[in-house]
Amino acid sequence: MAPPKVRVLIVDDSASVRQILTAILNDDPGIEVMAAASDPFVAAKRLQDELPDVIILDIEMPRMDGMTFLRKIMAQRPIPVIICSTMTEQGSNLMFEAFEAGAVDILPKPRVDTRQALLESSERLRDAVKSAAKARVRPRNKPRLIEKKLTADAIMPPPVQSRMRPGGERIVCIGASTGGTEALRDVLEALPAQSPGILIVQHMPQGFTAAFARRLDGLCRITVTEAEDGEPVLPNHAYIAPGSRHMLLQRRGSRFYIAIKDGPPVSRHRPSADVLFRSAAQYAGPSALGIIMTGMGDDGAKGLLEMRKLGATTRAQDEDSCVVFGMPKEAIACGAVDKVVPLSQIPREIMMWHNAGSEAIVG
Repeated sequence: MAPPKVRVLIVDDSASVRQILTAILNDDPGIEVMAAASDPFVAAKRLQDELPDVIILDIEMPRMDGMTFLRKIMAQRPIPVIICSTMTEQGSNLMFEAFEAGAVDILPKPRVDTRQALLESSERLRDAVKSAAKARVRPRNKPRLIEKKLTADAIMPPPVQSRMRPGGERIVCIGASTGGTEALRDVLEALPAQSPGILIVQHMPQGFTAAFARRLDGLCRITVTEAEDGEPVLPNHAYIAPGSRHMLLQRRGSRFYIAIKDGPPVSRHRPSADVLFRSAAQYAGPSALGIIMTGMGDDGAKGLLEMRKLGATTRAQDEDSCVVFGMPKEAIACGAVDKVVPLSQIPREIMMWHNAGSEAIVG
C-alpha cells in the first residue's frame, strides 16, 4: 500500500506563482496540492475545513502579510511552513525572523524570470516539501532533472592516515540543515567568549549566509562571520560556509585555514557537510570534534564516519530536540557517532572537549 500523499496549501498573491507551484508539486506522485489561496484570509478560511501537511507561504501579500499569518499559525495550530519569497537583502532579514517564528525552510523566489527560476529548482522544492512534512513543529509565541547524488569524492579524494602529529590547535566542525538556523543560534549563543574555532555548514541558498552570520554575530560572545577563502581559523570565531560553495579545512604547518571551492553538489548539497567533515578527517584528525545536527537526508554521515575513523571525536543531536532527525539518524546508523546528546547539551560537549584538550597540552 502506497504511503499517503503530502498535502500542501499554497498561499501567494500571484496567480502565476500559484499555478507553477501547483504544477511542480503535483508532478510528484507523493505530493498533492490540496488548495492554493491568494492571501492569508482565504487560506484561513480553508484551514477551518481541512489541515494540510505543509504550507508554502509568501511574505509580501495584501490584506495580511505572511509574517503575521505565520505567527498566527504557529501560536494557534503549528503546521510546517516553507517560506517562498523574493531574495533581497531586506528579505534575508525577514527570512531569519521567519525562522524564529517557526518556519522550517526557505526557498528563494527571484523577482525576475520567476517562473523559470522555480522550474529550475523544482527538485529542491519537492524535496523541501517532503522534508517539511516530517518536521516537528511546536507552538511559538515569540516574535530540473534529478541530479546524480555525488559523494565528497567529487571535491577531494578520500582521507588517508596523516603522518602529521596533531597540534595544539583544536577545531569544531558542525553540519546542519532543516531546523538548523535556530539550533545553531542556541548553540553559539551559549558558548563563552573563549571557545575553539568552529566551522559550520548550514544548508542555505546563496545570499542568505552573510546575513545569517551577521545576525548570529550580534547575538553571540564569539565572533561569527561568513567564511572567506584562505583565511586562518582563529579561536573564539565561528565561520559559516557561503551559500552555494563548499567549505574545506586545510592545514599549513601547525595552522588551520579555510578553503572555499566551487564544484558540484555533494549529497545533493552545496555547501556539503560531507566535504567539510572529510577535510577535517584528513587535516585535523584527533584535533577535531565533528557534530551533526537537525536536518533532512544523509549529508554528513559518511564524512563524520571518516572523521571518527581518523581519531576525531563525534557527536549527534538527539531525536527529541531535532526538527528533522534525518541527518543525525543516518550518521548514528552508519557508526559515525561517539555520543548522542540533546541540543541543550551541545555547547557543554564542545567546551568539555576543548578544555580536555587544553589540559592535555599543558600537562
